[in-house]
Amino acid sequence: MTTGYRPELIQRVFIDFISTRLHPFWSLTVPKLRLIARRTLSDDLIALQFEPNRAFKQQAFSSGNSSHNGWHGGQHIDLSILIDGVYHQRHYSLVGLAQQPLWWYEDSEQKPHKNNNNLNNSFAKKSPVQIGTSTVTIAIKPQGLVSDYLSKRAALGTIFNSGLPSGEFTLAHTVLAQQASQISEPLSLTPIPLPLLFIASGSGITPMLGLITQALQNGHPVTLLHYNRTIFYKSPLQDQWQQLATKYPTFIYHLVNTEDPNTYLAGSRHLSVETLIALKLPLMDTQIFACGSPALLAGLYRACDETNLPDNKQLRDNITIESFSAIESLDYMFSTIDKADEEVITSDVKTIYLRGRQRQYNSSTTLLLGAESAGIRMSHGCRQGICQLCRCNKISGRVKNIQTGKISNDGYESIQTCINVPMTDVILDI
Repeated sequence: MTTGYRPELIQRVFIDFISTRLHPFWSLTVPKLRLIARRTLSDDLIALQFEPNRAFKQQAFSSGNSSHNGWHGGQHIDLSILIDGVYHQRHYSLVGLAQQPLWWYEDSEQKPHKNNNNLNNSFAKKSPVQIGTSTVTIAIKPQGLVSDYLSKRAALGTIFNSGLPSGEFTLAHTVLAQQASQISEPLSLTPIPLPLLFIASGSGITPMLGLITQALQNGHPVTLLHYNRTIFYKSPLQDQWQQLATKYPTFIYHLVNTEDPNTYLAGSRHLSVETLIALKLPLMDTQIFACGSPALLAGLYRACDETNLPDNKQLRDNITIESFSAIESLDYMFSTIDKADEEVITSDVKTIYLRGRQRQYNSSTTLLLGAESAGIRMSHGCRQGICQLCRCNKISGRVKNIQTGKISNDGYESIQTCINVPMTDVILDI
């Protein structure tokens, strides 16, 4: 059967073509976000608020969307950013929940925080777009080329092409399936909400801002453990935790400033098995969400392996992780790792052989960063094991996944170069 004339498709494309030339924000098909405000959340974290265009709203909030209400807490969006004539793509965690006001709007008169004086802050202006619930907000740490541009240089009103909310660091993906079996409890007609433990370091707190709120709204007992190198006192981010603790008696939070021994839990600035025990949680039934530096994640897996559970259960089976947003330089990666923990990421120098290119290089860090430090360009995207653009085939050799701690076998398999370090000499089919 021949395909006939379909005027509705041509009309839609034609209208989209004309509208984008009348105004770059208008589109029936391409999701776009317009920057409308900035706000300081802590000494090293800035929130950016965007107005979504019609295409974003229709696609993200449609009934066919998996989250139905726009997105789940813990998800992220991809942004395409033009800097000096070059497009860069990064993904950033969404702050808060879709169609719900952010916590700073609940402050009595929406008073600007004193740290906002040096930002293009328009949150205090009560325009319909800004006080509504259809805006999109992300939080970033001003570091590297792209995040520094977004937090300091991009003018208010700048328009960015955007992806739709996505990601599996969510309650729906992780908790609901486990809650059906109650992990250690028999299946019941009215399952008790699982206790949840959220562990973050630095800007790893950003995907948890909406996730924790959603968990509390769903009745879960929630404990937060946040490690940071800056002071939390009287920051807008701490205001959020105080508001939630007042509203939900089942919410407990511990803010650990790694430079202040008075804030340490179990007497240590590092995450350990003693830390987990000090939280006094039913660990076997506790689902753990973790986001932060490789050192934090490695410490968490070590602590879980040292925690004894009955019936030979493994606490690491209860962990869901989300790693940092894009790492943009070799220097930054090592600046996030305490000296005492460098061996978690680095290994002895190994030789990596690229069979297709007839080239080789030495690496003591991830396969991707080792190649870049040797001047070899390899395919990559997010640099944190999510987008899969760096995936390639390993011919031989053992590698270690820095997110899970798993060591591969010695044979042929598919791996991601951004999150694997060589444990032996390695041959890649590149």
